[in-house]
Amino acid sequence: MKRFIIEFGMGIDFHGQDVTKAAEKAVRDAVSRSCLCGLEEVLGIKNLNDGIEVRVTIAVTRPDEVDHERIKKCLPVGRKTVNCVPGGLKIPGLFIPEFGDHDDSIEAAIACVEVEIL
Repeated sequence: MKRFIIEFGMGIDFHGQDVTKAAEKAVRDAVSRSCLCGLEEVLGIKNLNDGIEVRVTIAVTRPDEVDHERIKKCLPVGRKTVNCVPGGLKIPGLFIPEFGDHDDSIEAAIACVEVEIL
């Protein structure tokens, strides 16, 4: 396999301390800045679901809590793999129970999306 595209994104959950929500936002951020037209126009790949692998690496403060299936739903095409690693950022914010907060922290995630040709 050869990497064809690599893009990074950031996502934040300001309220609720949900690392999966922050990770979803990070993946969607990366995907929103990527265009796969070269895969078809230059390489001739017609079926993006069979012809590419999309690997996502996400750094969050609590990697074991990330729902991989929710992350895969953020990726529109390809064979999908998700890997979560320690990282991200947790900083003080506001505690507003009506917004779903469990404490006063803000969770930030960073995602790397890589597209490989099979």
